[in-house]
Amino acid sequence: QVRVMESGGGLVQAGGSLRLSCTTSGLAFAINNMGWFRQAPGKEREGVSCISASGDNTAYADSVKARFTISRDNAKRTLYLQMNNLKVEDTATYYCARCPDIDRLRPLAFHGQGTQVTVSS
Repeated sequence: QVRVMESGGGLVQAGGSLRLSCTTSGLAFAINNMGWFRQAPGKEREGVSCISASGDNTAYADSVKARFTISRDNAKRTLYLQMNNLKVEDTATYYCARCPDIDRLRPLAFHGQGTQVTVSS
């Protein structure tokens, strides 16, 4: 059974930073491309960033380029998202999931509850 737990969200002022973490079990983390996705109230879920299994390749949505950095620690089976210079429009629930094609920023399936990020002006 795949289990995913996202954490690190919170309330932050615009311009601030947060670091999200995603721990996993029940999947072969080290051989899967992984990614972060988000859903804001009233909007469809969208891809934020994906990273290859080795960590050598990454992809970002245009809206977060140069502000967010995705990384992973395969030994810890953990995915990270460093978010800097946060904007009000980054407010959403953030989820991690497998991301088969990193350039398409599309998830395979969601297993976690997500972590809420709220950015105030």
